[in-house]
Amino acid sequence: MTQRLYYNDSHLTEFEARVVDVTPRTSGWATVTLDRTAFYPTGGGQPGDTGSLNGARVVECIDGQDSEVLHVIHGDAPQIGDIVKGRINWERRLDHIQQHTGQHILSQAFIELYKAETHGFRVMAEVSEIDVALDNPTDERIDKAVEVSNRIIWEDRSVQARQVKSDEAARLNLRKGPTRDGDVRLIEIEGFDLTPCGGTHAHRTGEVGIVAVRHWERAKGMTRIEFVAGNRALADYNLANRTARHVAAQFSVGRDDAPSSVAHLFEENKLLLRRVRNLEEVTSLHEAKELLGYATETKDGKRLISQVFEGRDPESLKRLASTLTKHPGTIVLLGSNYEDAARLVFARSIDVDVDMHVLIRDACVLLEGRGGGRPEMAQGGGHAVEKLEETVEATAIKFRGT
Repeated sequence: MTQRLYYNDSHLTEFEARVVDVTPRTSGWATVTLDRTAFYPTGGGQPGDTGSLNGARVVECIDGQDSEVLHVIHGDAPQIGDIVKGRINWERRLDHIQQHTGQHILSQAFIELYKAETHGFRVMAEVSEIDVALDNPTDERIDKAVEVSNRIIWEDRSVQARQVKSDEAARLNLRKGPTRDGDVRLIEIEGFDLTPCGGTHAHRTGEVGIVAVRHWERAKGMTRIEFVAGNRALADYNLANRTARHVAAQFSVGRDDAPSSVAHLFEENKLLLRRVRNLEEVTSLHEAKELLGYATETKDGKRLISQVFEGRDPESLKRLASTLTKHPGTIVLLGSNYEDAARLVFARSIDVDVDMHVLIRDACVLLEGRGGGRPEMAQGGGHAVEKLEETVEATAIKFRGT
Protein backbone atom coordinates (compact mmCIF):
# COMPACT_ATOMS: atom_id res chain seq x y z
CA MET A 1 0.00 0.00 0.00
CA THR A 2 1.25 3.46 -0.93
CA GLN A 3 0.77 6.25 1.61
CA ARG A 4 -0.99 9.07 -0.28
CA LEU A 5 0.48 12.35 0.90
CA TYR A 6 -1.93 14.45 -1.18
CA TYR A 7 -4.77 13.23 1.05
CA ASN A 8 -3.52 15.54 3.82
CA ASP A 9 -1.87 18.27 1.72
CA SER A 10 -2.94 18.81 -1.87
CA HIS A 11 -0.39 21.66 -2.13
CA LEU A 12 2.63 19.46 -1.37
CA THR A 13 4.90 19.59 -4.43
CA GLU A 14 8.16 18.01 -3.17
CA PHE A 15 8.69 14.88 -1.08
CA GLU A 16 11.09 12.01 -0.46
CA ALA A 17 10.13 8.34 -0.55
CA ARG A 18 11.61 4.85 -0.70
CA VAL A 19 11.35 2.72 -3.84
CA VAL A 20 9.56 -0.57 -3.09
CA ASP A 21 9.23 -1.92 -6.64
CA VAL A 22 10.46 -1.25 -10.18
CA THR A 23 9.02 -2.88 -13.29
CA PRO A 24 10.79 -2.19 -16.62
CA ARG A 25 8.33 -1.60 -19.48
CA THR A 26 10.18 -0.71 -22.68
CA SER A 27 13.57 0.82 -23.34
CA GLY A 28 13.85 3.98 -21.26
CA TRP A 29 10.49 3.43 -19.52
CA ALA A 30 9.64 1.85 -16.16
CA THR A 31 6.91 1.69 -13.55
CA VAL A 32 8.02 2.70 -10.06
CA THR A 33 6.15 2.02 -6.80
CA LEU A 34 6.99 4.07 -3.70
CA ASP A 35 6.17 3.62 -0.04
CA ARG A 36 4.55 7.07 -0.13
CA THR A 37 3.75 9.65 -2.79
CA ALA A 38 2.31 13.09 -3.43
CA PHE A 39 1.43 12.13 -7.02
CA TYR A 40 -2.28 11.81 -7.67
CA PRO A 41 -3.17 8.82 -9.91
CA THR A 42 -5.82 9.14 -12.61
CA GLY A 43 -9.31 8.45 -11.24
CA GLY A 44 -12.66 9.91 -10.29
CA GLY A 45 -12.80 11.99 -13.44
CA GLN A 46 -9.50 13.75 -12.60
CA PRO A 47 -6.32 13.12 -14.63
CA GLY A 48 -3.17 12.06 -12.81
CA ASP A 49 -0.21 14.25 -11.90
CA THR A 50 3.03 14.56 -13.82
CA GLY A 51 6.45 15.68 -12.62
CA SER A 52 9.74 13.94 -11.87
CA LEU A 53 11.45 11.31 -9.69
CA ASN A 54 15.16 12.00 -9.24
CA GLY A 55 15.06 13.93 -12.51
CA ALA A 56 13.31 11.19 -14.52
CA ARG A 57 10.04 12.38 -16.01
CA VAL A 58 6.85 11.02 -14.44
CA VAL A 59 4.51 10.90 -17.45
CA GLU A 60 1.57 9.07 -15.86
CA CYS A 61 0.30 7.86 -12.49
CA ILE A 62 -2.21 5.05 -12.14
CA ASP A 63 -3.78 3.03 -9.34
CA GLY A 64 -2.36 -0.47 -8.97
CA GLN A 65 -3.42 -3.47 -6.97
CA ASP A 66 -3.42 -3.36 -3.16
CA SER A 67 -3.89 0.45 -3.18
CA GLU A 68 -0.50 1.06 -4.77
CA VAL A 69 0.26 4.11 -6.88
CA LEU A 70 2.26 3.27 -10.01
CA HIS A 71 4.53 6.00 -11.39
CA VAL A 72 5.29 5.56 -15.09
CA ILE A 73 8.67 7.22 -15.69
CA HIS A 74 10.78 7.99 -18.73
CA GLY A 75 14.48 8.13 -17.87
CA ASP A 76 16.90 6.35 -15.55
CA ALA A 77 14.97 4.02 -13.26
CA PRO A 78 15.93 3.92 -9.55
CA GLN A 79 16.74 0.72 -7.71
CA ILE A 80 14.53 -0.95 -5.11
CA GLY A 81 15.39 0.51 -1.71
CA ASP A 82 16.61 3.86 -3.13
CA ILE A 83 15.44 7.09 -1.54
CA VAL A 84 14.15 9.32 -4.33
CA LYS A 85 12.96 12.90 -4.49
CA GLY A 86 9.64 13.56 -6.19
CA ARG A 87 8.53 16.87 -7.67
CA ILE A 88 4.96 17.58 -8.76
CA ASN A 89 4.14 19.71 -11.81
CA TRP A 90 2.44 22.47 -9.80
CA GLU A 91 0.85 24.25 -12.77
CA ARG A 92 -0.97 21.03 -13.73
CA ARG A 93 -1.84 20.25 -10.07
CA LEU A 94 -3.27 23.74 -9.51
CA ASP A 95 -5.35 23.47 -12.66
CA HIS A 96 -6.85 20.18 -11.47
CA ILE A 97 -7.42 21.58 -7.96
CA GLN A 98 -9.39 24.46 -9.45
CA GLN A 99 -11.45 22.27 -11.79
CA HIS A 100 -12.22 19.59 -9.19
CA THR A 101 -13.08 21.97 -6.36
CA GLY A 102 -15.10 24.04 -8.81
CA GLN A 103 -17.02 20.90 -9.73
CA HIS A 104 -17.88 20.18 -6.09
CA ILE A 105 -19.24 23.72 -5.71
CA LEU A 106 -21.17 23.70 -9.00
CA SER A 107 -22.64 20.25 -8.34
CA GLN A 108 -23.85 21.29 -4.88
CA ALA A 109 -25.36 24.47 -6.34
CA PHE A 110 -27.53 22.31 -8.62
CA ILE A 111 -28.56 20.24 -5.60
CA GLU A 112 -29.52 23.29 -3.54
CA LEU A 113 -31.40 25.01 -6.33
CA TYR A 114 -33.04 22.13 -8.20
CA LYS A 115 -32.23 18.88 -6.30
CA ALA A 116 -30.39 17.85 -9.48
CA GLU A 117 -27.66 15.29 -8.73
CA THR A 118 -24.40 15.01 -10.66
CA HIS A 119 -23.92 11.57 -12.26
CA GLY A 120 -20.70 12.12 -14.18
CA PHE A 121 -17.59 14.30 -14.03
CA ARG A 122 -14.64 14.63 -16.40
CA VAL A 123 -11.62 16.95 -16.44
CA MET A 124 -10.39 17.19 -20.02
CA ALA A 125 -7.50 19.08 -21.60
CA GLU A 126 -9.32 22.40 -22.04
CA VAL A 127 -12.73 22.08 -20.37
CA SER A 128 -14.51 20.01 -17.73
CA GLU A 129 -17.94 18.38 -17.89
CA ILE A 130 -20.60 17.31 -15.44
CA ASP A 131 -23.72 15.31 -16.26
CA VAL A 132 -26.58 16.62 -14.10
CA ALA A 133 -30.07 15.18 -13.63
CA LEU A 134 -31.58 18.58 -14.40
CA ASP A 135 -35.02 18.59 -16.00
CA ASN A 136 -36.07 21.47 -18.22
CA PRO A 137 -32.61 23.10 -18.45
CA THR A 138 -32.51 26.74 -19.55
CA ASP A 139 -29.81 29.39 -19.72
CA GLU A 140 -31.48 31.17 -16.82
CA ARG A 141 -31.53 28.09 -14.54
CA ILE A 142 -27.91 27.24 -15.28
CA ASP A 143 -26.82 30.87 -14.86
CA LYS A 144 -28.42 30.84 -11.40
CA ALA A 145 -26.32 27.80 -10.41
CA VAL A 146 -23.19 29.57 -11.66
CA GLU A 147 -24.16 32.67 -9.66
CA VAL A 148 -24.53 30.61 -6.45
CA SER A 149 -21.21 28.83 -7.15
CA ASN A 150 -19.25 32.04 -7.57
CA ARG A 151 -20.78 33.52 -4.43
CA ILE A 152 -19.42 30.52 -2.49
CA ILE A 153 -16.02 30.91 -4.20
CA TRP A 154 -15.74 34.62 -3.44
CA GLU A 155 -16.74 34.12 0.19
CA ASP A 156 -13.42 32.25 0.46
CA ARG A 157 -14.82 29.44 2.58
CA SER A 158 -12.52 26.79 4.04
CA VAL A 159 -12.17 23.41 2.35
CA GLN A 160 -11.26 20.55 4.69
CA ALA A 161 -10.38 16.90 4.02
CA ARG A 162 -10.96 14.30 6.75
CA GLN A 163 -11.21 10.54 7.19
CA VAL A 164 -14.23 8.95 8.86
CA LYS A 165 -15.40 5.41 9.49
CA SER A 166 -18.01 4.03 7.09
CA ASP A 167 -20.66 3.82 9.84
CA GLU A 168 -20.10 7.51 10.67
CA ALA A 169 -20.30 8.43 6.97
CA ALA A 170 -23.65 6.65 6.77
CA ARG A 171 -25.06 9.03 9.40
CA LEU A 172 -23.90 12.21 7.64
CA ASN A 173 -25.82 14.28 5.13
CA LEU A 174 -23.55 13.57 2.16
CA ARG A 175 -24.18 14.90 -1.35
CA LYS A 176 -23.48 11.40 -2.66
CA GLY A 177 -22.73 8.05 -1.07
CA PRO A 178 -19.19 6.58 -0.85
CA THR A 179 -18.05 4.31 -3.68
CA ARG A 180 -15.50 2.32 -1.62
CA ASP A 181 -15.71 0.17 1.49
CA GLY A 182 -13.83 0.97 4.69
CA ASP A 183 -12.71 4.39 5.82
CA VAL A 184 -14.15 7.27 3.83
CA ARG A 185 -12.32 10.46 2.88
CA LEU A 186 -14.66 13.45 2.95
CA ILE A 187 -14.21 16.88 1.39
CA GLU A 188 -16.12 19.55 3.29
CA ILE A 189 -16.74 23.03 1.95
CA GLU A 190 -17.63 25.12 4.97
CA GLY A 191 -21.39 25.37 5.41
CA PHE A 192 -22.10 24.25 1.85
CA ASP A 193 -21.00 20.79 0.67
CA LEU A 194 -19.92 17.47 2.16
CA THR A 195 -19.05 14.60 -0.15
CA PRO A 196 -16.70 11.58 -0.36
CA CYS A 197 -13.80 12.18 -2.73
CA GLY A 198 -10.20 11.05 -3.18
CA GLY A 199 -9.09 13.94 -5.40
CA THR A 200 -6.99 17.04 -4.82
CA HIS A 201 -8.78 20.19 -3.70
CA ALA A 202 -8.23 23.79 -2.69
CA HIS A 203 -7.57 24.86 0.90
CA ARG A 204 -10.15 27.62 0.49
CA THR A 205 -12.81 28.23 -2.16
CA GLY A 206 -11.21 31.54 -3.17
CA GLU A 207 -8.40 29.52 -4.73
CA VAL A 208 -10.84 28.38 -7.44
CA GLY A 209 -11.13 31.99 -8.63
CA ILE A 210 -14.25 31.72 -10.75
CA VAL A 211 -16.50 29.14 -12.43
CA ALA A 212 -18.00 29.77 -15.86
CA VAL A 213 -20.25 27.58 -18.03
CA ARG A 214 -19.26 27.54 -21.70
CA HIS A 215 -21.96 25.29 -23.11
CA TRP A 216 -24.75 22.91 -22.15
CA GLU A 217 -26.81 20.29 -23.96
CA ARG A 218 -29.11 17.34 -23.36
CA ALA A 219 -27.17 14.07 -23.49
CA LYS A 220 -28.18 10.54 -22.50
CA GLY A 221 -31.11 11.72 -20.44
CA MET A 222 -28.95 14.21 -18.54
CA THR A 223 -27.97 17.84 -18.90
CA ARG A 224 -24.29 17.89 -19.88
CA ILE A 225 -22.62 21.08 -18.71
CA GLU A 226 -19.24 22.18 -20.02
CA PHE A 227 -17.45 24.50 -17.61
CA VAL A 228 -14.09 26.09 -16.83
CA ALA A 229 -12.67 27.25 -13.51
CA GLY A 230 -9.73 29.33 -12.30
CA ASN A 231 -6.96 29.94 -14.83
CA ARG A 232 -8.97 28.12 -17.49
CA ALA A 233 -11.81 30.58 -17.03
CA LEU A 234 -9.41 33.51 -17.47
CA ALA A 235 -7.91 31.96 -20.61
CA ASP A 236 -11.40 31.28 -21.96
CA TYR A 237 -12.45 34.88 -21.30
CA ASN A 238 -9.36 36.23 -23.02
CA LEU A 239 -10.04 34.08 -26.08
CA ALA A 240 -13.73 35.00 -26.18
CA ASN A 241 -12.92 38.69 -25.71
CA ARG A 242 -10.35 38.68 -28.53
CA THR A 243 -12.82 36.92 -30.80
CA ALA A 244 -15.58 39.40 -29.96
CA ARG A 245 -13.29 42.39 -30.54
CA HIS A 246 -12.10 40.93 -33.84
CA VAL A 247 -15.69 40.43 -35.04
CA ALA A 248 -16.63 43.94 -33.91
CA ALA A 249 -13.68 45.39 -35.82
CA GLN A 250 -15.04 43.88 -39.04
CA PHE A 251 -18.14 46.04 -38.58
CA SER A 252 -16.29 49.09 -37.19
CA VAL A 253 -18.40 49.00 -34.04
CA GLY A 254 -17.78 48.48 -30.34
CA ARG A 255 -17.49 44.95 -28.95
CA ASP A 256 -20.91 44.99 -27.30
CA ASP A 257 -22.57 46.22 -30.51
CA ALA A 258 -21.22 43.33 -32.59
CA PRO A 259 -24.17 40.92 -32.00
CA SER A 260 -26.71 43.37 -33.42
CA SER A 261 -24.43 44.09 -36.37
CA VAL A 262 -24.05 40.37 -37.08
CA ALA A 263 -27.83 39.88 -36.84
CA HIS A 264 -28.38 42.76 -39.28
CA LEU A 265 -25.84 41.22 -41.68
CA PHE A 266 -27.63 37.86 -41.52
CA GLU A 267 -30.94 39.49 -42.38
CA GLU A 268 -29.36 41.30 -45.32
CA ASN A 269 -27.78 38.05 -46.44
CA LYS A 270 -31.13 36.22 -46.33
CA LEU A 271 -32.69 38.91 -48.53
CA LEU A 272 -29.79 38.76 -50.97
CA LEU A 273 -29.96 34.97 -51.13
CA ARG A 274 -33.67 35.13 -51.95
CA ARG A 275 -32.96 37.62 -54.71
CA VAL A 276 -30.13 35.45 -56.06
CA ARG A 277 -32.37 32.37 -56.10
CA ASN A 278 -35.09 34.30 -57.93
CA LEU A 279 -32.56 35.49 -60.49
CA GLU A 280 -31.14 31.97 -60.85
CA GLU A 281 -34.61 30.61 -61.55
CA VAL A 282 -35.02 33.19 -64.33
CA THR A 283 -31.57 32.60 -65.78
CA SER A 284 -31.90 28.81 -65.51
CA LEU A 285 -34.79 28.97 -67.99
CA HIS A 286 -32.53 30.65 -70.55
CA GLU A 287 -29.58 28.41 -69.67
CA ALA A 288 -31.74 25.30 -69.99
CA LYS A 289 -32.96 26.44 -73.39
CA GLU A 290 -29.36 26.81 -74.55
CA LEU A 291 -28.28 23.43 -73.15
CA LEU A 292 -31.26 21.70 -74.76
CA GLY A 293 -29.99 23.02 -78.08
CA TYR A 294 -26.67 21.22 -77.53
CA ALA A 295 -28.19 17.96 -76.30
CA THR A 296 -27.09 14.68 -77.86
CA GLU A 297 -29.24 11.65 -78.62
CA THR A 298 -29.05 8.42 -76.63
CA LYS A 299 -29.18 4.93 -78.12
CA ASP A 300 -32.92 4.75 -77.54
CA GLY A 301 -33.73 8.22 -78.84
CA LYS A 302 -33.72 10.17 -75.55
CA ARG A 303 -32.21 13.63 -75.07
CA LEU A 304 -28.86 13.60 -73.15
CA ILE A 305 -27.34 16.70 -71.57
CA SER A 306 -23.94 16.39 -69.86
CA GLN A 307 -22.07 19.43 -68.62
CA VAL A 308 -19.28 20.27 -66.14
CA PHE A 309 -19.18 23.72 -64.51
CA GLU A 310 -16.56 25.60 -62.52
CA GLY A 311 -17.44 26.75 -58.99
CA ARG A 312 -21.16 26.02 -59.16
CA ASP A 313 -22.79 24.95 -55.89
CA PRO A 314 -24.93 21.77 -55.66
CA GLU A 315 -28.19 23.68 -55.09
CA SER A 316 -27.68 25.61 -58.31
CA LEU A 317 -27.00 22.35 -60.15
CA LYS A 318 -30.22 20.88 -58.77
CA ARG A 319 -32.27 23.88 -59.87
CA LEU A 320 -30.86 23.65 -63.39
CA ALA A 321 -31.45 19.88 -63.49
CA SER A 322 -35.07 20.36 -62.35
CA THR A 323 -35.66 22.91 -65.11
CA LEU A 324 -34.17 20.64 -67.78
CA THR A 325 -36.06 17.51 -66.72
CA LYS A 326 -39.41 19.27 -67.13
CA HIS A 327 -38.90 18.49 -70.80
CA PRO A 328 -39.96 14.91 -71.69
CA GLY A 329 -37.38 12.30 -72.65
CA THR A 330 -34.45 14.09 -70.99
CA ILE A 331 -31.43 12.73 -69.08
CA VAL A 332 -29.21 15.27 -67.28
CA LEU A 333 -25.66 14.68 -65.98
CA LEU A 334 -24.20 17.78 -64.31
CA GLY A 335 -20.91 18.22 -62.47
CA SER A 336 -19.05 21.03 -60.74
CA ASN A 337 -15.75 21.75 -59.01
CA TYR A 338 -16.99 23.46 -55.84
CA GLU A 339 -15.07 24.16 -52.62
CA ASP A 340 -12.21 21.81 -53.52
CA ALA A 341 -14.53 18.88 -54.15
CA ALA A 342 -16.21 17.30 -57.16
CA ARG A 343 -20.03 17.60 -57.08
CA LEU A 344 -22.53 15.67 -59.20
CA VAL A 345 -26.25 15.94 -59.88
CA PHE A 346 -27.89 13.34 -62.11
CA ALA A 347 -31.57 13.64 -63.05
CA ARG A 348 -34.14 12.44 -65.61
CA SER A 349 -37.62 13.38 -66.71
CA ILE A 350 -40.56 11.39 -65.37
CA ASP A 351 -41.01 9.38 -68.60
CA VAL A 352 -37.43 8.00 -68.63
CA ASP A 353 -36.87 4.61 -66.99
CA VAL A 354 -33.38 5.06 -65.49
CA ASP A 355 -32.40 4.83 -61.80
CA MET A 356 -30.27 7.89 -61.08
CA HIS A 357 -29.51 6.63 -57.55
CA VAL A 358 -27.61 3.67 -59.02
CA LEU A 359 -25.82 5.89 -61.55
CA ILE A 360 -24.66 8.40 -58.93
CA ARG A 361 -23.46 5.66 -56.61
CA ASP A 362 -21.26 4.14 -59.34
CA ALA A 363 -19.97 7.55 -60.46
CA CYS A 364 -19.00 8.55 -56.92
CA VAL A 365 -16.78 5.48 -56.65
CA LEU A 366 -14.64 6.99 -59.43
CA LEU A 367 -14.53 10.28 -57.51
CA GLU A 368 -13.53 8.47 -54.29
CA GLY A 369 -16.67 9.70 -52.54
CA ARG A 370 -20.29 8.77 -52.16
CA GLY A 371 -23.79 9.85 -53.13
CA GLY A 372 -27.45 8.97 -53.07
CA GLY A 373 -30.96 10.14 -53.78
CA ARG A 374 -34.10 9.11 -55.60
CA PRO A 375 -34.52 7.26 -58.93
CA GLU A 376 -35.46 10.55 -60.64
CA MET A 377 -32.69 12.72 -59.10
CA ALA A 378 -29.55 11.96 -57.10
CA GLN A 379 -26.47 13.87 -56.01
CA GLY A 380 -23.05 13.15 -54.58
CA GLY A 381 -19.37 13.83 -55.01
CA GLY A 382 -15.86 13.10 -53.88
CA HIS A 383 -12.42 14.58 -53.36
CA ALA A 384 -10.91 13.30 -56.66
CA VAL A 385 -11.61 16.61 -58.46
CA GLU A 386 -9.20 15.77 -61.26
CA LYS A 387 -11.49 12.88 -62.32
CA LEU A 388 -14.67 14.99 -62.54
CA GLU A 389 -14.88 15.44 -66.34
CA GLU A 390 -13.78 11.84 -66.90
CA THR A 391 -16.52 10.59 -64.55
CA VAL A 392 -19.30 12.61 -66.21
CA GLU A 393 -18.14 11.48 -69.65
CA ALA A 394 -17.92 7.82 -68.56
CA THR A 395 -21.54 8.02 -67.39
CA ALA A 396 -22.66 9.73 -70.60
CA ILE A 397 -21.07 6.97 -72.71
CA LYS A 398 -23.41 4.45 -71.08
CA PHE A 399 -26.31 6.23 -72.81
CA ARG A 400 -24.63 7.17 -76.10
CA GLY A 401 -22.97 3.82 -76.60
CA THR A 402 -19.80 5.38 -77.96
